[in-house]
Amino acid sequence: MKFGVALGRVNPALFVEVAQEADRLGYESVWLPEHLVFPVNMTRSPFPGQEHPPVPPQTPVFDCFAYLSFLAGVTERVHLGSHVYNLALRHPFVAARAIQTLDIVSGGRAEIGIGAGWLESEWRAAGLDFATRGARLDEALAVCRRLWSEEVVAHHGTHFDFDDVMFEPKPTQRPWPPIHVGGESDAALRRAARLGDGWIGMGHTPDSAAAVVARLDALRSDNGRADARFEVTVGPSGDFSVPADAAPWEQAGVHRLIVAPWTRSREAIDGLRLFASGAGFA
Repeated sequence: MKFGVALGRVNPALFVEVAQEADRLGYESVWLPEHLVFPVNMTRSPFPGQEHPPVPPQTPVFDCFAYLSFLAGVTERVHLGSHVYNLALRHPFVAARAIQTLDIVSGGRAEIGIGAGWLESEWRAAGLDFATRGARLDEALAVCRRLWSEEVVAHHGTHFDFDDVMFEPKPTQRPWPPIHVGGESDAALRRAARLGDGWIGMGHTPDSAAAVVARLDALRSDNGRADARFEVTVGPSGDFSVPADAAPWEQAGVHRLIVAPWTRSREAIDGLRLFASGAGFA
């Protein structure tokens, strides 16, 4: 089991200290949430069956890959992930360059969580059609992967159109950093099975995660990808502070848990140390 740390659950003033301590203790990764903008009037939720956004519009937000690139410079081993980056809200030139930069300056430690987005008003604020988010994401990801791996790229699609371009240097990880597709909808799971190097979900129990893993296994088999490398990453619901609780997750087919073993930000460092000690990796 790999253990990641949810930076979104701590005050931003502690991002550096938490990332450095996670690096020192042996946590596998740290993960930063992302939005382009929060409109004052928000609706919907990333969690099925819920109608209200889980965060207020005044929540502090940073450029995800810029901040992770900064954290790369003050850490040595810990992987640096986005959960999740709204790739479809950006032109793939912008996204591909940001991700490539993180992977290079970190020495190949980038873990890229992407999603189609759930905040409809964010799309309206950006002047884009929320109904096109899935198609835009698929096309943007296809363009990024070509930019990361091909010498010369031209693309003439529905949402993006350009003649021959070159994109250098290529990412450190070949052919590209791992792409973890986020989302709980069936469309998101189909996308993960078809295009992803993994799936990332939040707010799960071992039982709910096992159901998703079974669905992903079936979808990957349908897409001829049953034998491809694929990681399942989950953020546990409720309190998860006892490392021994990882066993049911392993049985459910989960490879990585993103944890926040603290209640208040000022408890984060002590919580990380206690959790790591109990898990036996520090």
